[in-house]
Amino acid sequence: MLLTATLVVLVMGVRVWLQANRNARRARDGRPTVAFFHPYCNAGGGGERVLWCALRALQNRYQDVNFMVYTGDQGVTNQQILDGARRRFNILLPRPVQFVFLKHRLLVEASLFPHFTLIGQSVGSIFLGWEALTEFVPDVYIDSMGYAFTLPVFKYLGGCHVASYVHYPTISTDMLSVVRERNPRFNNADYISNNLFLSAVKVVYYCLLALLYGLAGSCSDVVMVNSSWTLNHILTLWRVTNRTCLVFPPCDTRAFLQLPLDEDSDRKCHSIVSIGQFRPEKDHRLQIRAFRKVLQKKEAGLVAGPGGRESLRLVLIGGCRNQEDEDRVLMLRGLCQELGVADRVEFKLNVPFEELKRELGEATVGLHTMWNEHFGIGVVECMAAGTVVLAHKSGGPRLDIVVPYEGRQTGFLAEDEDGYADAIERILALSPSARLEIRRNARLSVTRFSDQEFEACFLAAMEPLMGTLER
Repeated sequence: MLLTATLVVLVMGVRVWLQANRNARRARDGRPTVAFFHPYCNAGGGGERVLWCALRALQNRYQDVNFMVYTGDQGVTNQQILDGARRRFNILLPRPVQFVFLKHRLLVEASLFPHFTLIGQSVGSIFLGWEALTEFVPDVYIDSMGYAFTLPVFKYLGGCHVASYVHYPTISTDMLSVVRERNPRFNNADYISNNLFLSAVKVVYYCLLALLYGLAGSCSDVVMVNSSWTLNHILTLWRVTNRTCLVFPPCDTRAFLQLPLDEDSDRKCHSIVSIGQFRPEKDHRLQIRAFRKVLQKKEAGLVAGPGGRESLRLVLIGGCRNQEDEDRVLMLRGLCQELGVADRVEFKLNVPFEELKRELGEATVGLHTMWNEHFGIGVVECMAAGTVVLAHKSGGPRLDIVVPYEGRQTGFLAEDEDGYADAIERILALSPSARLEIRRNARLSVTRFSDQEFEACFLAAMEPLMGTLER
């Protein structure tokens, strides 16, 4: 009882101290402050595009509110970060924002935790959140990168209203099912799936983490998720149905929508293009194996269209983050040699945008094979560019993207090697006019993922929280 009482007094003392800091800052600034927690805000991914679009929308709507970003980027200035957002995403904020540069971002990096990575990063995020809170106490706190364990820190110690935009749940019920079924995947090593005891231990570990993750996430006053797949998992784990809404991420498709959309009847070589970083979960091996099956049937005359194997090519476009990704590309090249398809498979690494746009403009099929992709910006880009999309029958592509538009088909879905090969054959067997109809439907459907749609939905979700600010 004494220890409990001491802890309560300590927590209350910290809370009073932090709120005194906020009151002093409010008296000095005369305005409330909304802060985003985004330790990698100077990166160039889809999550960063969400951040800058959200900031732009809030600044345009709320002129009398200050905005701030907690970032772990070192060695850059405020202006350099803002210039990077303008250069990468063509997003120019109406007015400058304040940045708080955190010194201990290493605490949330996977490389620091070779084992028990998820719990290590989660605990690390608590300490990083504490550093952020002691540096600056905002009125409203928004976690825009998925660090749910920071939410109770800001809510109960900082006394802030808190919101979150979830791109991908830290742990999902799918992860639990993979381990329970002892199914080897990229996040469940063979030595664990082959061992009953280790699988049981991992199930307990995941269940405990899921419980803690749910408790942390349930602290959020407003929850936004990026897809129906993420929504289902967050509702199961966080159990805050009345505070959760679906807000699709903004996809910059303008450049792809400018590509001409014509029949491909005069095309002598059909390209099958895949876009995605060379990470294990993207499953490029599945793409190569399915492509080999198509080539074999093409050589046997079982695939429609003129020409033999020379009339088909597979183009793998993606980025390499580090040496591990580069080694994975070497392994994939070796697989192509082993399967006898190296002459028809091209690897294009870290290509400039103009080359990416040209390849998509010339492609017949846009290929995606990741299981349970939470959303799938690359799939949206392929549809906007006018390819016939073939995506994995799971996650965001199945639930949100490759869905009928006004009752008309927008693409194809598959699950395994044979399914992908069969779908490619069906696409190639379609008449050019039939393919064009699917491509048109797909292009029309991507307007659901525009910047304007995102900003309208984001502002509607945040309105109750922004209404609590005293100006």
